[in-house]
Amino acid sequence: MGYKIVVAGATGNVGREMLNILAERQFPVDEIAVLASRRSIGTEVSFGDKTLKTKDIEGFDFTGWDMALFAIGSEATKKYAPIAAKAGCVVIDNSSLYRYDADVPLIVPEVNPEAITGYSKKNIIANPNCSTAQMVVALKPLHDRAKIKRVVVSTYQATSGAGKEGVDELWDQTKAIYNPTDEVPPKKFQKQIAFNVIPHIDVFMEDGSTKEEWKMVVETKKIVDPKIKVTATCVRVPVFVGHAESVNIEFEEFLDEDEARDILREAPGIMVVDKREDGGYVTPIECVGDFATFISRIRQDSTIENGLNLWCVSDNLRKGAALNAVQIAETLGNRVLQKG
Repeated sequence: MGYKIVVAGATGNVGREMLNILAERQFPVDEIAVLASRRSIGTEVSFGDKTLKTKDIEGFDFTGWDMALFAIGSEATKKYAPIAAKAGCVVIDNSSLYRYDADVPLIVPEVNPEAITGYSKKNIIANPNCSTAQMVVALKPLHDRAKIKRVVVSTYQATSGAGKEGVDELWDQTKAIYNPTDEVPPKKFQKQIAFNVIPHIDVFMEDGSTKEEWKMVVETKKIVDPKIKVTATCVRVPVFVGHAESVNIEFEEFLDEDEARDILREAPGIMVVDKREDGGYVTPIECVGDFATFISRIRQDSTIENGLNLWCVSDNLRKGAALNAVQIAETLGNRVLQKG
């Protein structure tokens, strides 16, 4: 006996990836419904070897459905998630709407699967920000061994993190560079993204940080440990898929780089590729389509007493969004619902 699953936002990048991953991981699905906004009704999407037609989320009856994976943005989630939850369908939400709600668990299954039992307060589970998800997978096993005091992270985030419009803008601007008669001014991003980097993701806050940076701070504390101090600088780079992060970690006690490498090799969801030679590390283009979070460039930081540096790369549409949502569904099924 399997589950009755809803994928809301099935025509978007993340929604389509959710369907791909449900099929790839052979999630026990008895029945599946794919939902979209009214303008996308009838659009065909793939689920394994099947082709499904999207239905209108407006008026959809969630009664009798086990889980709904939402990839529809905060505004639409605000309207439809409570309707689904009230009907008894557990919502796994990819937007930022519920991440900071004390009554909604924020889950990365490799890090805090035990927190999933808190879903029953609102029948909603939150999926973290893409840049946070891959980082905490790396932080947790190291934190368990040597207690992290402080994290300094700089991100190099792909344009797909801004949706299809972000990817299209990079593509169109890149082509326009080589064809001087074309001009593609910034629309999705604040400045030209082609052949450029932009230290600005989401809106600015009063303290000078951006909301993307704030999310990484707050979410890391909620998922791993509220005592960890985090400072982030989030940068958009001209890459289609795959977020990269340079992470500096300060521990309460000494952790040798070789031991850290061994710990990460054994940790769930991580692939260590760390050879001190040309090409002995992973870049975003190599992680596309993969489930793993890749760790490279592990080395001691000699400027502080107990410090390490590492390089962290992951497919942001997968671990940063769709894969993590499906893993949450698997964890909910295995630990709570136990149908599949």
